[in-house]
Amino acid sequence: MTDQPTDARERLRQNFLDHDPQQHPNRWEHLWQQDDLPWDKGFASPALADVLADRKDLLPVPSSGRRPRALVPGCGKGYDVLLLASWGYDAVGVEAAATAVKAANTESKGWEDKPEYAVKDEAKGRGSARFVFGDFFEKDWEKEALGEDGLKEGQWDLIYDYTRTRTDDDKFLCALPPALRPKWAARQSSLLSPSGRLICLEFPTYKPPSTGGPPWALRPETYLAHLNQPGKDVEYDEEGFAVWKEGQVSGDGALERIAHWKPEKTHKIGEGTDNVGVWKRR
Repeated sequence: MTDQPTDARERLRQNFLDHDPQQHPNRWEHLWQQDDLPWDKGFASPALADVLADRKDLLPVPSSGRRPRALVPGCGKGYDVLLLASWGYDAVGVEAAATAVKAANTESKGWEDKPEYAVKDEAKGRGSARFVFGDFFEKDWEKEALGEDGLKEGQWDLIYDYTRTRTDDDKFLCALPPALRPKWAARQSSLLSPSGRLICLEFPTYKPPSTGGPPWALRPETYLAHLNQPGKDVEYDEEGFAVWKEGQVSGDGALERIAHWKPEKTHKIGEGTDNVGVWKRR
């Protein structure tokens, strides 16, 4: 697997180079306005589709009897949101780029009639799909998405952390600079319901951290270290990889990995190196 940048990846890296992380939402908006979207593959994640179809034992069952709620941070044009709705979830995609939300709403017009989003489980029926503008790390978008329930913590039964690119891969965590990883872990923990599941597609596992990003290099240990200590700084080695040792003390709000495997179906760039990790509250 090569770690040399493609033209698209290098353009993406340069777009964020030397910009403060607080300015990154504006940099994503710039790309959307320019229609420079190398991350848009044009269809939902095959790995997520397989989890929903074949690993129902890992999926959440809300105790309240309501429809399960699913969240896709950094949803792009919303293909994964629509897939989740076809499986009966009330699914929401949140985007920090206003132009992306407009694109998702355009993509979703008439989605119920598209064969790829046909109802997958007649007993559950079809859920809803909607897209909201907001900063994942802030709470304002939650009320728009969930009404009064958005004012409470732990309202999401399934969170999918991943966005696929056309010539490379870029999921939500690997789109974030490493300095935001503690904040990412704390936010995921606070959003997840008591019986909820966080599903992460891990990529790029082969890439050296020295090559920068996005997409930023990630290994399974990055998830283990940060989701075990949400909101805390974790140790990194001299190469820039997170350090994880079995038996490390868990922090407040820690998540536990309950399944981990290489998906049979994924896009070519991730074949043989992508991993799926499923997490729950400890």
